[in-house]
Amino acid sequence: MARDTVSIVGSSTVYPFATVVAERFGRNTSFPTPKIESTGSGGGLKLFCQGVGTQHPDITNASRRMKQSEFELCKSNGVKDITEVQIGYDGLVVANSVKGPDLDISLRDLYLAMAKDVPNPNGTEELVANPYKTWKDVNPALPNVKIEVVGPPPTSGTRDSFNELGVEGGCKTFPWLKAMKDQDKNKYKSVCRSIREDGHYIEAGENDNLIVQKLESSPTILGVFGFSFLDQNRAIVKAVKIKGVSPNMETVGSGEYPMARSMYFYVKKAHVGVIPGIKEYVKEFTHDRAWGDEGYLADKGLIPSPKNERMKWAENAKSLNSMTGKEFE
Repeated sequence: MARDTVSIVGSSTVYPFATVVAERFGRNTSFPTPKIESTGSGGGLKLFCQGVGTQHPDITNASRRMKQSEFELCKSNGVKDITEVQIGYDGLVVANSVKGPDLDISLRDLYLAMAKDVPNPNGTEELVANPYKTWKDVNPALPNVKIEVVGPPPTSGTRDSFNELGVEGGCKTFPWLKAMKDQDKNKYKSVCRSIREDGHYIEAGENDNLIVQKLESSPTILGVFGFSFLDQNRAIVKAVKIKGVSPNMETVGSGEYPMARSMYFYVKKAHVGVIPGIKEYVKEFTHDRAWGDEGYLADKGLIPSPKNERMKWAENAKSLNSMTGKEFE
């Protein structure tokens, strides 16, 4: 039996924005309110790419761009026409309890604290299993407390962004590791994006509320989530500065904050016209009243794209242009 409700899966970071759009859409149109599940970016794309038909989702949200391997998976399962829409920006935040110390860490600090293998502390150009137990071990200027970071699982786009923008960002500050990228890209990614598995990084599932609760009860623990979530929980948590820069609307939007990222959703064109309301939902999301500088999503913590970018993506959404694969070049 055909569905009459738009089915959306994907990123826990994009989930609050998509939910606000869906609720307004349900109230202000004759279409049912779309059903949204928070599955993580990777989990959502996996579901989205399983095939065409009403048993599969129509739209998936992502706090990172689709990977080429995911695009190929979609194509191999008959999902050949996909429209990509960038919805705005978000900062990837490292935070702690408002009761905890004010911290300022570098990307190198983050890499040395979180990576599975790190350069030998004796200064030689060899990798060893991460020996660092406290933040002071990593950097004498940081507190003498155990390294404990609570964050999302591997299915999460936030985890991908943390690996790439944070951990790899710090890995690249070692010239000999940065040089590895040109010599052996796969080895470089393996070294620079692998998170330690010895208890210092704690997976909290796809629920950012659980991370906030953990930080509230333990002021020495750090947590990883999107800026919009920090914005909604400022009475409980505060941001750790990265290289002296605090995440806010201005520093994330300008790229000054080192861990800024783009957010997306993907539409399955084969479902448009079959499931009622897809095109209309996309139109609502890409209207300036939603994602614009003064839009209702900015009130929820979305950092709007510059107007010329928004116009380009809105036209892409309106025309339902298909991805070509050149996006990954």
